Amino acid sequence: MTVNSTHNEHFERHRAAVLIPTYNNATTLEEVVRGVLSYTSHVIVVNDGATDHTSAILEKYPALHKVSYNPNRGKGIALRRGFEYALAQGYDYVITMDADGQHFASDLPGMLEKISTHPDTLVIGARNLNEENMPGKNTFANKFSNFWFYVETGLKGPDTQSGYRLYPLRRMGRTRWWCSKYEFEIEVLVRSAWKGVKIDWTPVKVYYPPAEERISHFRPFRDFSRISVLNTVLVLITFLYIKPRDLFLWMLKKENWKKFWKEEILKSDESNARKAAAIGLGVFMGIVPIWGFQLLVAFLLSVKLKLNKALVFLAAHVSTPPLTPFVIFFSFLAGKVWMGRSAKDLLFDKQITVTAVRDNLLQYVFGAITLAIAGGLAAWAISYILLAIFRKNK
Repeated sequence: MTVNSTHNEHFERHRAAVLIPTYNNATTLEEVVRGVLSYTSHVIVVNDGATDHTSAILEKYPALHKVSYNPNRGKGIALRRGFEYALAQGYDYVITMDADGQHFASDLPGMLEKISTHPDTLVIGARNLNEENMPGKNTFANKFSNFWFYVETGLKGPDTQSGYRLYPLRRMGRTRWWCSKYEFEIEVLVRSAWKGVKIDWTPVKVYYPPAEERISHFRPFRDFSRISVLNTVLVLITFLYIKPRDLFLWMLKKENWKKFWKEEILKSDESNARKAAAIGLGVFMGIVPIWGFQLLVAFLLSVKLKLNKALVFLAAHVSTPPLTPFVIFFSFLAGKVWMGRSAKDLLFDKQITVTAVRDNLLQYVFGAITLAIAGGLAAWAISYILLAIFRKNK
């Protein structure tokens, strides 16, 4: 069966294809395929081990690119197999659509228009979350996902759960992905942003059938648990590696320091006291002994207290290498005040015992908290004086 395609030229110009992963969506798949074929013949369907009559439907359309395998592996694997196939066929972009009929082929030209002006962008079709029949749990899950995406990347967006996306395959590179189920769509978004891929959104329509007609393979408890574990891992990587890496690369550029000085220090509308408070909080969080969570807590507190996040984040790196040994040493030294006669001059005695480890740990913790408070207050006072001088002169 053939269908006249109206936008083939646009797809060929961008070397783009539509990618449809499907698993037991036979009741809606054919209508979705026909809708897409009316715009382009460059269509890839990944049959993710379907057990219904999906194969018979696909046989009606010999022009389709088909990827099939058994057994069912999950949406993440289906998308990954589709990406690999598209790259092997010479495509630079794929637009993913769900096979359940919720996406409209009429939005395809708008997705392509985005990369006409901004090539190599990962474009997400932002849904109207107030659509009729939109499940309430979807709205909550999307807000939840948007929040963690912001924490992990620093980017704000209206919809991070939409499956209607345009992926710049060449720009994303041949990444070794981790996930195989629904959480893959979070992983690919966050890790692409980490690689510097621009993320953008464009409005799309969405259709949600009544609850009794809706087909979903999402398993709330199991899949939400997998998503939660993934976000935990991504947040840890963000604050232990990605943020320090980005800060280091940022600090290597002289123009960044000039811009930071002019925009964050001199020209901002914030008072000297609030700027100094942001620096003081950053220094405090950089020293306080919650290793692995210092940057995360600093970020959350800066949001809660509405302090300058850039200043908090920069100051919190007071304990990163090569300053870490000095922070630990002076924390241990400060802890002697609280330990009395059990205070140690070195981290461990010649004989390492459970008691020695306990005493040294307490000395370090007490000292680190003391140093964090003293350092934060000193940073606030010094910053306030310097800001008063430099901003007045400016």
